Amino acid sequence: MSAPSNSSYDASKIQVLEGLEAVRKRPGMYIGSTSSRGLHHLVWEIVDNSIDEALAGVCDKIDVTIHKDNSITVTDNGRGIPVGVQEKMQKSALEVVLTVLHAGGKFGGEDSGYKVSGGLHGVGISVVNALSEHLTAQVRQGGKLYQQEYERGIPLYDVKVIGESEETGTSITFKPDAEVFQETTEYEYEVLQSRLRELAYLNKGIEINLMDERTDVSHSYMYEGGIVSFVESLNQNREPLHPAIYVSGGKDGIQVEISLQYNNSYNENIYSFCNNIHTHEGGTHESGFKGALTRILNDYARRIGVLKDSDGNLSGEDVREGMTAIISVKVPEPQFEGQTKTKLGNSEVRGIVESMFAEKLDTFLVEHPAIARRIVEKGIQASRAREAARKARELTRRKSALEVSSLPGKLADCSSRDAEISEMFIVEGDSAGGSAKQGRDRHFQAILPLRGKILNVEKARLDRILSNAEIRAMITAIGTGIGEDFDITKARYHKVIIMTDADVDGAHIRTLMLTFFYRYMRKLIEAGYIYIAQPPLYKLERNKVIRYAYNDAQRDKIMAEFGAESKVAVQRYKGLGEMNPDQLWDTTMDPGTRSMMQVSIRDAIEADRLFDTLMGDDVEPRRDFIQEHAKTVKNLDF
Repeated sequence: MSAPSNSSYDASKIQVLEGLEAVRKRPGMYIGSTSSRGLHHLVWEIVDNSIDEALAGVCDKIDVTIHKDNSITVTDNGRGIPVGVQEKMQKSALEVVLTVLHAGGKFGGEDSGYKVSGGLHGVGISVVNALSEHLTAQVRQGGKLYQQEYERGIPLYDVKVIGESEETGTSITFKPDAEVFQETTEYEYEVLQSRLRELAYLNKGIEINLMDERTDVSHSYMYEGGIVSFVESLNQNREPLHPAIYVSGGKDGIQVEISLQYNNSYNENIYSFCNNIHTHEGGTHESGFKGALTRILNDYARRIGVLKDSDGNLSGEDVREGMTAIISVKVPEPQFEGQTKTKLGNSEVRGIVESMFAEKLDTFLVEHPAIARRIVEKGIQASRAREAARKARELTRRKSALEVSSLPGKLADCSSRDAEISEMFIVEGDSAGGSAKQGRDRHFQAILPLRGKILNVEKARLDRILSNAEIRAMITAIGTGIGEDFDITKARYHKVIIMTDADVDGAHIRTLMLTFFYRYMRKLIEAGYIYIAQPPLYKLERNKVIRYAYNDAQRDKIMAEFGAESKVAVQRYKGLGEMNPDQLWDTTMDPGTRSMMQVSIRDAIEADRLFDTLMGDDVEPRRDFIQEHAKTVKNLDF
């Protein structure tokens, strides 16, 4: 793809702010962590550079390849990183960009190579280089193919011409350094796939290809419908109430795109982006959208007479029930709150989004009265349910953390009032609950037994959810409240541990609980307070020596250690109730020996899609999911 005639992008556009220091010593400062999340962040930094070329209108194809050795190649058909001599450093601009922190073409405002950009403003590619065992940069530019290689950020030779090319663009191949990423250097295809698909939705018309040479699996994404296709995809397992609405506009260089669609569910799903960065915590663009939506729908409801002055206003929660929306803004000088860029802070963006969306939504409602009435009536139904839920919520409130009289009777509470050390096990059934109560450490461990399966909250409004005794018991015991009343500072335990049987019913109960926490107490998950206990599957005994195995591989290993000639008694646990209290303590509850999984939300959009697939009304997507993952299922013979 050729650059526009008025687009000047050469070595003079590369500015230097400061040298590259301490990246290898403190990588977490630059990429968040050296865990799997940080490993994948390296890819995002390189891909963001290619997306910035697309935003500048000079790139329409990006290829990402996972090689067999877990190295990554990102190739685009943009202008190519400048290779001429950068005046201040007297080195090739390519080498400057790859070896100097805060060097790039994104600092000069209108006179820079970009109008808007994501990434970390020049930090990204040099940090990737510093944290890579080996990196090769190739640039196709001016009829030539240039190359430079690096080891742990140090160039092996000067930029050189290695061939000819009629195309333009950049290819970066890097292998993460195992000395830095000690936890793992293995890339997860699904993680890359999810983000690249998201970028294709947010930048309509751009082709993004992902290839995994380890498995020969590949996917290609290009969406001419852009965020309209995104919304339709998110609602594919729900019943939409109308075709997706799309509005766009801009002012003072700020571009705004919004698409929304109501469905038959009761959940609100709003995902906002600034310069392709998912703003998890929202910000001014999201506030402007919400403010305009609430005001315009209330005004319209009054104009058509379905809402009287005496009725009061529909709340924001009412008008957003069952809505899926994507808000995407492109801002020349974005201000993000926090280094992780999860909340947009530009005050001017709120006014631009609010005025543009209010005007265009009002016009849409007038031009589509049938759809408008359907949306307003859903909000009115939600308002009535909200009032019923408010009354039901009163049953889950506690006057203070010290007044235990209002706690559920089935809760065996701990004696500690220090939430940081306190933990609550939510246990399936009275039998397992009895063992857990006897085996626990009463000082800091509380036990809440549940009777049967809780309500599937994916298919119910909050008022009905709060009428479920088991859910009410959980909310009351945790202490944070729910919905409008949720306050994470009132959490009575910083570990809420789901402990269910290792069978199909136990897995179902665990999924029901996770669905509830994700939909109605998501901040507990985001704070890292939700865990899943890992009870053993097997007890192996030989000559009074007892060992526990948590999977088939461990069982086989222990059997081999005992010896082929040994008589080993193997017991497979089908339920927690089969364990004695001391066994349950030793294997599952003792902080010194237990194994637990902390629940996290790596990708809220994928999490939403998965819960909707597994727990929603539509059977067909669930069947497809089961068929797709059937070959990877273990322990099906419970």
